[in-house]
Amino acid sequence: MFTRYFLLAVFSLSFISTYADDCQYSKWGKDDEIGSANYVNPDQVLMASKLIKKGKTQSLGIVIEPGMPAYPPRYVELQVVQPGQQHGYDTVKTFNWPATVNDDLVQMWLGVGPQLDGFGHMGEKGVFYNCNDASEVTDITGMKKLGTEKIPPLVGRGVLLDMTKHFNVEYMQLGQPITTDDIKLAAKSQNIKFQKGDVILFYTGWTDKMLKSDPDLWNSGEPGITNDAAKYLSSLNPMAVGADTWGVEVVPAIEGDKLFYGHITLLKENGILILETMNTGELVRENVDEFMFVLGQPKIKGTVQMIINPVALW
Repeated sequence: MFTRYFLLAVFSLSFISTYADDCQYSKWGKDDEIGSANYVNPDQVLMASKLIKKGKTQSLGIVIEPGMPAYPPRYVELQVVQPGQQHGYDTVKTFNWPATVNDDLVQMWLGVGPQLDGFGHMGEKGVFYNCNDASEVTDITGMKKLGTEKIPPLVGRGVLLDMTKHFNVEYMQLGQPITTDDIKLAAKSQNIKFQKGDVILFYTGWTDKMLKSDPDLWNSGEPGITNDAAKYLSSLNPMAVGADTWGVEVVPAIEGDKLFYGHITLLKENGILILETMNTGELVRENVDEFMFVLGQPKIKGTVQMIINPVALW
């Protein structure tokens, strides 16, 4: 019995090692950990700043709250406490004035609500972005490499594809795919010409329509991009791809596709960041197709995902 399991373990490790040996290093070099964030440079920032015409801003993060639906087993819990004020504690004695103090504690998965998927989030056959072996970079105390804290402020041109306009609907349906042809036609209709380093966002109406009215349905699946669409988007060399849905990709996957394999195409194979549950409805209502995108995510060392609140400026 021991021999059989030992040989199986050796075979599995050899398989992963062989797969890692076949891996192609990033175009930004074998030591790179930030992928498409390399597109951020002074020229891109200055170009994006010129998209501000009206001085308007929009938060792209939805509000996170306890009890909200999330990909199982993720959850959010919050407590507001008054530290040190129990049992008649006298704040006047400590502060020399009658202070009333609140603090808060949160227990949650960082993959809830509006989030950035980093390069340690999803890999294939034991290998992550830039040929990083999972056994060498993953630890329960945090990623040894590829943590989201490595990603610099993301500043660039954001473009929003309104798929509800493309399909002539109020909102897309659960399991409705966005194909490569859909992306091309929607971009042409909106006169959007993609540029290297863009943040490409999709509006499906799914979260605006379903998050509050039918949270169980919202969480059970979503409209989104197909595997082939992820490949097409990668060929455009964007800084990030995102949507107003919790997973960006169509769920359930269409026939012939692999569920969430677009994450592998974007994150692992091409080093392109993913933005989920983006609050883009107001941009659609304002007829905003392009804008300045700014994100400075919290810097918690070793995380594979991070809750975020990017800002659109136009």
